[in-house]
Formats: sequence, structure tokens, C-alpha cells
Amino acid sequence: MTIDKNMLDYKNLSTQDKEIYDAVLKEQTRQTEEMEMIASENYVSKAVLEAMATVLTNKYSEGYPGHRYYGGNQVIDIVENIAIERAKKLFNAEHVNVQPLSGSPANAAVYMAFLEPKDKVLGLKLDHGGHLSHGHPVNFSGMLYDFVQYEVDSETGKINMDEVAKIAKKEKPKMIVAGYSAYSREIEWEKFKEIADEVGAYTFADIAHTAGLIAAGEMNNPVPIFDVVSTTTHKTLRGPRGAMIMCKEEFAKQINKAVFPGMQGGPHDHINAAKAVAFGEALKPEFKEYAKQVIKNAKVLAEEFIKFGYRVISNGTDNHLIVVDMTSKSLGGKDAEIVLDKIGISVSRSTIPNDPNPPMNPSGVRFGTPAITTRGMKEEEIKRIVEWINVAIEKKDEEEVLEKIKQEVKNMCLEFPIPSI
Repeated sequence: MTIDKNMLDYKNLSTQDKEIYDAVLKEQTRQTEEMEMIASENYVSKAVLEAMATVLTNKYSEGYPGHRYYGGNQVIDIVENIAIERAKKLFNAEHVNVQPLSGSPANAAVYMAFLEPKDKVLGLKLDHGGHLSHGHPVNFSGMLYDFVQYEVDSETGKINMDEVAKIAKKEKPKMIVAGYSAYSREIEWEKFKEIADEVGAYTFADIAHTAGLIAAGEMNNPVPIFDVVSTTTHKTLRGPRGAMIMCKEEFAKQINKAVFPGMQGGPHDHINAAKAVAFGEALKPEFKEYAKQVIKNAKVLAEEFIKFGYRVISNGTDNHLIVVDMTSKSLGGKDAEIVLDKIGISVSRSTIPNDPNPPMNPSGVRFGTPAITTRGMKEEEIKRIVEWINVAIEKKDEEEVLEKIKQEVKNMCLEFPIPSI
């Protein structure tokens, strides 16, 4: 594959380290010719890619704008302040810390800022759509804090706020976490806040998956309501790998202290620049249209799977993802992931509520629309994609059928090139 003249040319990498250069080209080809339906993945713009490759990576800047522990940070302060101000505008936030390196470290900093080890926290159970860092026993959050967990309703697949209130009143947690990695419905932020106020708990929202949809005004925003909110900056926000924390001004000092020096040293300044670029893109009208289309595509995705007889958790979606119970087609999530890989569609296996199967081979598959929407695919393409998936699942042992579908998937991908490639 040849390099697009508008892309980074890699001329130094190609001569200095051929092995890595070749691997980069292989991955570029894979992304170009295959379809990304992992709900947490997306494609950044050329401008974001370029920002990540700047000389800002050469600088150390422990501390915060105007208060660094190293000299020569005048320009770095400008970059970080731009990122902060754009994030404030996007989310109507009082205070923003853009330094967290990733989602789980950001969540760890939030816990450090508000809790002591062994404090009680209420979070959504992992196999019901929560995240590892929301109290799973194998994760630092479950090891350091006393998590109790709420679930989704077994009938509707949705969070029952009456049950959340009941658990909160019984357990009296110091913090309530609202957020998810595999939950497809809108969150009732105000009700969470009412419950937390009643039991005297802090409110913490993890919007890593839906931040872009919230920033675009297509989903409800918890930032003005909750005490503290974390998010990654990739996924639906379409920025670089990283994270940030937003909070009420009264908690600014403790959040900043928890991030640095509490959880990490110097920030990644080239990534903060890329965050600023992505936030600037998200403030533009075309990003709002993108977010609308992401949700439209996800709704059609759910409808089409249901038409083909698949069980979709909660029977639909309000955001960018769905979880499909593959046992409705007598297949496990891992096996379905492998089959779809053969036709050039990347997905991630997922637990379903009260999943009888183990996490490495769960019952479900999580599908998302952010990446394919970035490519420009819309409702008609979604319908064709589900048809391909259904045939692949039904004909999973017929290699010729799978190879034919893979070529059709490739042809569609080439019709909808990735903007940054």
C-alpha cells in the first residue's frame, strides 16, 4: 500500500526502522479495508494525528499552568489552557483537568480525591454494563474500596432507579457511580443526584463512552449536575487516547492534587495538544451532525438485528452501542467475534446481564457505530452490514461464503475511506 500524500509520510521511520514501518502500513491497510464496529473505537482527524506527532512530546511539565516544577513551559501552558477552555465550553464545566493519561487512571484519581480506602461506593455491576473500574473485584477499585453494586432490570435491561434508591438507602455509600461501558440507554442523572443527596453521597459520572454525544447535545449532560465527571477523550469524542476530569469548582484543588502528584507525574503535552484540537472540532456544527448520525445508525442497527431474530439487550438503544445476545442464535460471544473477524468486521465480545458464561467466552457481542459513521456510512449501509453479519453467523462453517462477504465488506470500506487515511 502506498502512503497518501496528505498523510504523515513516515520517511524517517521507513528508513530507520523498517520493521515498525511495515507494521504501521499493515495496520493502516487493515483499518482501510476492514470495518470497525468496536463501540470504544473511532478514527481521529489528520489534525489530531499531526498534533500527536509534534515536538511537544519532548517537554516535561509536571504541575499546572503557571505552577510548573520545570522551566521552559510558557508554550505548554498556552496549549493546556486552550484544551481546558474548550472542554469547559463543550461540557459547561466549572473546572477541567486535561492531564489524565487514560480512563482508569482518571477514575482512580477521582476515588483518591473523594474517598479513603475501604469507603463504600455504589456502582453498576460489570456484566450489567458497568466498567472494571466501577468496583470489579479483580480491579484496583474493587480491591481498595468497598463496592456494592446495582444491576439492570432482568426484564427490561434498563436501570431501575427505584432499586438504586433502595440499595443506596440500605448501604449508605460515600459515593455513587453512574456510567457504563456496555449500557445502551440514557442515564437519569437527576434521579441519581436526588438519591445521592438523600443518603449524603458524592455523585461521580463516567461518560467515557458517550462524551461525544453529550458534547454535541444529543444526550443529557451530567456535568452541571454531578460533583465530578470523568471521560476518555477518544471513543465518541473522536480525540486522542487520553482522559480528563470535570468537576464543581469547590472540588478543583482536590482533583488536581489527586491527578498530580497523586496518580501521575508529568502530563503528555503532545496528547493534550491533540485533545485541544479534538475539542475544537467537537465545537463545530458538523460534529453535531456526526453525533446525530451515530445514534441514528445505532437505532437502525438494533432494529435490523431484532428483525433477524436476535435478542438485543434492552430491546434497543439511545446511544452509539448495542449488546446482542448471541446465544439467541446458538453461538457464544467469542465464537461470534471470531466469525466476524473472518469477514473483516471487528467487534468485542461482551457479557450480558446475569450471564451464565465466563467473561472470556460470554454470551454477547457489543456493536458500536462511531467509527463507521466517521467513514460516512448511514442507515442503508447499516442494513447491508447486518445482513452480512447474519449470513456469516448462519454460515459460519462455510469458508467460501465468509470469503465472499469479506470482499463485499472491503468494497464498502473502500467506498467510504477513513478521513485521516
